Amino acid sequence: RSAWCFALLVLGYLLYLVFGAVVFSSVELPYEDLLRQELGKLKQRFLEEHTCLSEQQLEQFLMRVLEASNYGVSVLSNASGNWNWDFTSSLFFASTVLSTTGYGHTVPLSDGGKAFCIIYSVIGIPFTLLFLTAVVQRIIVYVTRRPVLYFHIRWGFSKQIVAIIHAMVLGFITVSCFFLIPAAIFSVLEDDWNFLESFYFCFISLSTIGLGDYVPGEGYNQKFRELYKIGITCYLLLGLIAMLVVLETFCELHELKKFRKLFYVKKDKEEDQVNIMEHDQLSFSSISDQAASMKDDQKANEPFVTSQSPTSNDSSLNN
Repeated sequence: RSAWCFALLVLGYLLYLVFGAVVFSSVELPYEDLLRQELGKLKQRFLEEHTCLSEQQLEQFLMRVLEASNYGVSVLSNASGNWNWDFTSSLFFASTVLSTTGYGHTVPLSDGGKAFCIIYSVIGIPFTLLFLTAVVQRIIVYVTRRPVLYFHIRWGFSKQIVAIIHAMVLGFITVSCFFLIPAAIFSVLEDDWNFLESFYFCFISLSTIGLGDYVPGEGYNQKFRELYKIGITCYLLLGLIAMLVVLETFCELHELKKFRKLFYVKKDKEEDQVNIMEHDQLSFSSISDQAASMKDDQKANEPFVTSQSPTSNDSSLNN
């Protein structure tokens, strides 16, 4: 049964991938075509207005600009005041690397920075997983297990029903505190973001997808940029912890545990355990025989106990 369920799971996952590819392609391909046509018209108009510049020179300039943009460096005059590698921006970059979010808007430029990023990630990502696991383990005791146990013991409600209701309430609180409210704040602080784009950034960040198309604090003349970056770093860490707590709470539901077991392989007894259990020394008869022989040896070795034969006992009774 588990093999068939696993096969259906693999098939369903592949179909889900194909479904996502079809939807994304049908929705985004027309917008990409419009953007390509618009860029082509702008390029042609620019060449017509500046006849002294050849198309090859323009393309070389654009290639260099795009290459610098991939490294987080913009040629625009309104973005020249924002440095990508000051302390607060570097702290934000380190947090995105260790949390595996990785927006990609800022990447190391030097070979030394790239080598250090590899070493830093190899050590830091497992360290971050250990840190988040320890934090979530302690938080979930006070946030999930004790409240569910309290309502189950104090009020006599069913533990499964209380766990489901608690998980739903906790999920609603998390969505409100780490998605809806921050999205409203980002829509106010970021000039070019509406509420949907802000909510999109929150979801992409806290789910560690990190597409990098929306990065806060990169706008022109951003007020209190250093403090803003530190606040975003704290928001990402706290939001990631909250997401893990909610996921762990849902994973502990009895219904989800039963559903997950459908796709797992059943554990068989190990061969060494089977051999031990089938050994003659662990049979019930051998154990009882060994216990009886041990008692006889113990009585024979005791100095104040004398063994009497059955004939002597019968003669004493007759007298």
